Amino acid sequence: MGNIEQDLREQFFEAFSPATYPISNQMDLVPTLPNGMSTRFESGEFSMTVIELSMRLTDKQDFPYDTVEDLIDDLIDGMKEKGII
Repeated sequence: MGNIEQDLREQFFEAFSPATYPISNQMDLVPTLPNGMSTRFESGEFSMTVIELSMRLTDKQDFPYDTVEDLIDDLIDGMKEKGII
């Protein structure tokens, strides 16, 4: 696992784990985010807000999610597939 992927997994876990699972859509995550939809994830050269990620990965998310780990796996897989990381 690359450093960027590991960093992002940790940041996603910190941001999304407080949500009450299962979650049925992206809006279920907003209350857990420290800066709402402006929350930014950064690692190395990578920097993107939640809203940017949401827009770019909409077709890679498969709601509902029963666990934070399932959500994070789909986010990371989608980012890899689209060449974001």
